[in-house]
Amino acid sequence: MFANLQLEPKNIPLSLYIHIPWCIKKCPYCDFNSHSLPDQAPFDAYVDALLADAKSQLSFVQGRKIDTVFIGGGTPSLLPVQQFRRLFANLRSMYDFSATCEMTLEVNPGTLEHAPFEEYLNIGINRLSIGVQSFDAQALHDLGRIHNPQQAANAIYAAKNAGFGRVNVDLMYGLPEQTPQKAVQDITTTLQAGATHLSWYQLTIEPNTAFYRTPPTLPCEEVLTQIEADGRDLLHGQGFENYEVSAWVGLADRPCQHNLNYWQFGDYLAIGAGGHAKITLHNHHQYPDGIYRYQKSRLPKDYLNYTEAPKLINLERVSDENLPFEFMMNALRLRQGVSTTVFEQRTGLLVSSIDNEMLPLQHQGLMVNDPLKIAPTPLGFRYVNHLVSKFL
Repeated sequence: MFANLQLEPKNIPLSLYIHIPWCIKKCPYCDFNSHSLPDQAPFDAYVDALLADAKSQLSFVQGRKIDTVFIGGGTPSLLPVQQFRRLFANLRSMYDFSATCEMTLEVNPGTLEHAPFEEYLNIGINRLSIGVQSFDAQALHDLGRIHNPQQAANAIYAAKNAGFGRVNVDLMYGLPEQTPQKAVQDITTTLQAGATHLSWYQLTIEPNTAFYRTPPTLPCEEVLTQIEADGRDLLHGQGFENYEVSAWVGLADRPCQHNLNYWQFGDYLAIGAGGHAKITLHNHHQYPDGIYRYQKSRLPKDYLNYTEAPKLINLERVSDENLPFEFMMNALRLRQGVSTTVFEQRTGLLVSSIDNEMLPLQHQGLMVNDPLKIAPTPLGFRYVNHLVSKFL
């Protein structure tokens, strides 16, 4: 049995995720909820649905401000800037955004030829995440990307020149027939272009993708190990810190606050087709106290078909038994881990309730032995999936 503490939403940060589901075309590796942009894109109707969706979740705010916003996709930059203006003008009338709210927009180089970067800043978007993936022309072709290496570099330059001080670049490694030299060159080009943050992650073959049906030839384990070692050495040498499994931050930036809120088991609302959310409720008029997850209809046409606020589907309370796993699945991705206070505040469980799982891992040198902290050791950080599995 778990000894429960009272959950207080006021102690838990709140974020907002906004999903824009369209792309110019679907990439063969992508298993995200993205769909080819129709000839007559229903942008007006979609923003109407987003606003109705946001209104339907007002009771989940529980007196908090929105601390971070992340606009993902798909390719969110396909949404016309005037629609972003309308969206955020109305969202600000519903929600209270903190004065320091971090607002990130995902963009892709192939859709940025006429992007008004300064106008994004004027709307309040203060961080960009650019989906480059590689600066190698053949690799981009193999990945089905619609941009070329020069367009990728130009997108970073343009963002910096427009005044964005915080620019993340998504970069993949372990690409078809990639060598360590090519992987390192991708990182070098990214840093030279001015990226302040890097999401550097391995290409994986996911079900329900074109690559799953027709797998490409990927580097062997020995080459992958060399790529990872060389990449780490380069990034460390340039002053970048690997604060999360696949996230690196430079000296001129700070960690992505929105993603930190995910990893620290904070709360987040979600609007848009396929959006996933996690919310803590206390004294709610409709739901018992607890932590809930829910998601929205994945297909844009289904999301738009509701005449009233888009329906919340799969609203499920996370059981006490599953909370340790849910928490650790996120928190152990952070090199510095989290405090035991955060665990108790955000799960409602005493930290002593996970002693049976933590103590053996501490004795094995995989988790730090610190009564005030839950964190992997440097060795444990290399085997995060193994650590997480112990809390199932």
